[in-house]
Amino acid sequence: MTRVVKALTIAGSDSGGGAGIQADLKTFQELGVYGMSALTAVTAQNTLGVQAVYPLESEAVTAQLDSIGADLQPDAVKTGMLFSSEIIRIVAGKIRQYGWNSLVVDPVMVAKGGSPLLQQEAVRALIAELLPLALVVTPNIPEAEILTGMTISGLPDRERAARLLHAMGPQYVVLKGGHDDGTSGVLDLLYDGQEFIYMDGPRIATRHTHGTGCTYSAAIASGLAKGNTVTEAISTAKAFIQAAIEDSLGFGAGHGPTNHFAYGNRHRGILP
Repeated sequence: MTRVVKALTIAGSDSGGGAGIQADLKTFQELGVYGMSALTAVTAQNTLGVQAVYPLESEAVTAQLDSIGADLQPDAVKTGMLFSSEIIRIVAGKIRQYGWNSLVVDPVMVAKGGSPLLQQEAVRALIAELLPLALVVTPNIPEAEILTGMTISGLPDRERAARLLHAMGPQYVVLKGGHDDGTSGVLDLLYDGQEFIYMDGPRIATRHTHGTGCTYSAAIASGLAKGNTVTEAISTAKAFIQAAIEDSLGFGAGHGPTNHFAYGNRHRGILP
């Protein structure tokens, strides 16, 4: 029997199903990985925005991580919305305690509609506690600006930011280009401490992009769980999220979710 690989997502819940834990588990499933979860917060949100955030008590986060650590060793771990410095320190401590490798950190800070999802003081904890443990970090441009304290305008700034992020500890930096409206396509930057690799893709004119960051990082974690190299995992993840955006589900009055079925349907020969 083929060994079933497992991935753990540590993130918040999205009641609308487009981002957070829900997006991560859908992505794991579509890419053939058994998904596990530890919730950090419950949000009330839909395509129009985030109406409320209810962080979990630290004891609840600790108990979830200990349950996984005692019985279900993940082959890869990804983090999403962690909300507070206290939760970040707990998560980092448990990752070290259980020796979890192949960590993908998606530094979730602001929701698609602009609502803050990470407390201001938690940014310092993310840099000090979690980034040094990461194999891959996947900020978008606004998140990279917050983490580095610099304004990013143009490719030289992206490369400088990638160097600064790499110096914080991650082995690989994926600086996503979706927020750069100055480029005709979406140009993501991969940096391993030595080489800059630009990964281009077409830009799709759509408002239905809710959960793209969660989905992208979960797809990277899926590839790592299956034993793929970082570059292989990122390549598959980029194809996964590209399909998810192109084959839009098209519902919701605001920023609708991406289509987590799209990549698998294409490989199964099912047209949108």
